[in-house]
Amino acid sequence: MTLALERTNTPEVVSETVAETVVSQEIPTVACAGLRVPLVTGGDIGYANLDHAASAPCLDKVRDAVDEFLPWYASVHRGAGFASQVSTKLYERTRGILRDFVDARSTDTVVFTRNTTDSFNLLARSLPKHTSVVVFDTEHHAALLPWKGPNVRRIQTPRTRLAAVSAVDEALADCPQGPRLVVLTGASNVTGELLPVKEIAAVARRHGARIALDAAQLAPHRKISVRELDVDYVALSGHKLYAPFGAGALIGRADWLRAAQPYLAGGGATKLVTRDAENFGVVWNSGAERHEAGSPNTVGVYALGVACQTLAGNWDAIVAHEDELLARLRRGLAGVPGFAELRLFDAPVDRVGTLSFFVDGFDPGWLAAVLSAEYGIGVRDGAFCAHVATKRLISAAGSTGQQAVRVSLGLGSTAEHVDRLVLALRQIVARGARWQYEKPEGRWVPENDPRELPPFCA
Repeated sequence: MTLALERTNTPEVVSETVAETVVSQEIPTVACAGLRVPLVTGGDIGYANLDHAASAPCLDKVRDAVDEFLPWYASVHRGAGFASQVSTKLYERTRGILRDFVDARSTDTVVFTRNTTDSFNLLARSLPKHTSVVVFDTEHHAALLPWKGPNVRRIQTPRTRLAAVSAVDEALADCPQGPRLVVLTGASNVTGELLPVKEIAAVARRHGARIALDAAQLAPHRKISVRELDVDYVALSGHKLYAPFGAGALIGRADWLRAAQPYLAGGGATKLVTRDAENFGVVWNSGAERHEAGSPNTVGVYALGVACQTLAGNWDAIVAHEDELLARLRRGLAGVPGFAELRLFDAPVDRVGTLSFFVDGFDPGWLAAVLSAEYGIGVRDGAFCAHVATKRLISAAGSTGQQAVRVSLGLGSTAEHVDRLVLALRQIVARGARWQYEKPEGRWVPENDPRELPPFCA
């Protein structure tokens, strides 16, 4: 999708001995691959990025594409200049790229947003009056909180996939007559486990309900098919998809979005504004622009499209890479004394490369601080914007704690990163930290931290 593809290329000379072209998939590279970070104990080390579920690093291809595009960046849709025409073409073409990325229906609309949270708040504002909403209480807050009104049913997530399907069936049967929507995550951002989306969608159809899929954690790791899963809406975030430039998307059926009041009122959402003696009259756009008021994030949208095209061409390699690292991680962590993993379901299920855990006797925030300061490892600690899920799963795993540590793998992760984490945890459990830590503002930090931030932070 890069701008270079739009130009006329000079044919390359190839050897006559080449009988066929073999296309092999590769792991796309990321911009932080060579990053080194300082240690409190002195020196520096290659950064072990094990926090992809929060925000994934930038793909090299995305960075290069954005650098190429920036001189051409201009206003979209109403600019007469040539640069505006280039920007508009790329912005609008990305709608088709996103539609292809999730294998959506040709009639599905693509609304550009900031992220998954923004997408679900837009969808919540667009629901027909008296819509019943069914959502598991272990969802990420982005999917859990936007829905309002007496017809919202936040149901407890059962311990088996079959029971989860039945729970949705029962909740929908209890809903009043009228529009219905099931909101469901594709992959848990706490445990990485995949939810039975296709099976729940089949139940929803029997009740005349629609399905909104939170694909924030699924889209970077697995190929998604709206048509195969039979869902109606997909929400995703660029910053999870290796395109950290502030764009996301809501992809799905157009009718509810077309009938709703604009998400934001302003330029771009309007077709015509008039004024009589007392009032303004507004005719709103009917397409995706209806909910995209203001100057759009053209660079972010373009970056998102490049990322999606890059991932779509390499799924086999990506999945194999992450599956291998996840198996290595789980084998290693199983040998750490006091280790306990959080799980939604009692039986093993397919999952992406995300895993949350605690170690008996160790504060998760302190562990994360030590891993960062002394070993150059980036992980997440806390309740991961899924407080209900995290606290319940910690309790089910046998602890009274409120927080956990999360490791999330991705394209920036390597076997060395995984092995370093396992070794670090074993060393910390066996003999503690090598530095003193304090908690002045609610988070653990090294005392008298000697590390200096890079010059651009000054």
